[in-house]
Amino acid sequence: MNPAVNNLVISLAAMQVARRIPFDDPQVLVYVRIAYVATQVLVLGVYYYVAQQIKKKNDQTVLKYVEPNPMNKEESKLVTTTVRDYDLAEVSKLVRGVYMGVAMMAFMHLYLKYTQPLFIQALMGLKTLYDAKPVAIHLLGKPAEGDLKRPFKTGGMFGAASDPQTDKAAIDEAEKKVGKKEE
Repeated sequence: MNPAVNNLVISLAAMQVARRIPFDDPQVLVYVRIAYVATQVLVLGVYYYVAQQIKKKNDQTVLKYVEPNPMNKEESKLVTTTVRDYDLAEVSKLVRGVYMGVAMMAFMHLYLKYTQPLFIQALMGLKTLYDAKPVAIHLLGKPAEGDLKRPFKTGGMFGAASDPQTDKAAIDEAEKKVGKKEE
């Protein structure tokens, strides 16, 4: 199943469960807050550990791909990096996502006084951790093939994805464009 649809289904199920939780009880609210904070700390800790594992492996295999420009197909750019740097950049994106989620939850909970999203986001944090491709490769030990092949595919909500191109023809064409721009 598409991960975005999967997230939607889990969110809807979590909302149904959250309706039955008595958030009016201060004791329950404290436990939900503790669960949310513990989940976020766990997720950040796992990402930190994965980043350390990536640095320890220090895979200097060269990775070339063409990053598509969603607005203009003609202005796709060639990216040349190493597996280590690519994986660290992906972990960095995941960490920024956690920080953005915490900021949104702080606003929604502290300013708008919403409590149900705390419970839902605690569950979604664990699901996001499980779905993270660097975690699957470096922590769970899955081989980097199929969906885990670098560069990672970025699926859209309804299957519309602008995936990086790794075929030799696309890379050669992008290198020619780069050569023309430098002249």
